[in-house]
Amino acid sequence: MSDKLTLKHVADEMKGIDIAILSTRASEGGIACRPMSNNGDVEYDGTSFFFSSDQASCTSDIEGEPLVALGYSSSGIIGGSVYIAVEGLATLIRDRSAFEKHWTTELDVWFEDGIDTPGLVLIQVKAHRIKIWERNKERELVI
Repeated sequence: MSDKLTLKHVADEMKGIDIAILSTRASEGGIACRPMSNNGDVEYDGTSFFFSSDQASCTSDIEGEPLVALGYSSSGIIGGSVYIAVEGLATLIRDRSAFEKHWTTELDVWFEDGIDTPGLVLIQVKAHRIKIWERNKERELVI
């Protein structure tokens, strides 16, 4: 394995990871964290997408401060797990065509009206720094 971290390597390690922890700056100044479905089957290209609601605290947090962090962890045996931290800029998208592009049927559990759910919002996170810890090695990629 090369010492240089590539986006392809990060994408390969993210494959199959379904849950990301989205961290935002809360309105009172603290850090707020919550699990978000990452849809682990999506090919990662440095941009992540998550569905939420206009009423969710993460939405108002992002409106106030769009710099966010994402945390990922694979479940492997000790020494075989991979941990990924992403820093990026979040954008709130309220466009039906974007909803259609990123929707998966697994999301129907959370949003019973699908892409027609009132107040639906798509959170886009464009990474600008990624750190990965695997096999006792820490590497970083700045995008």
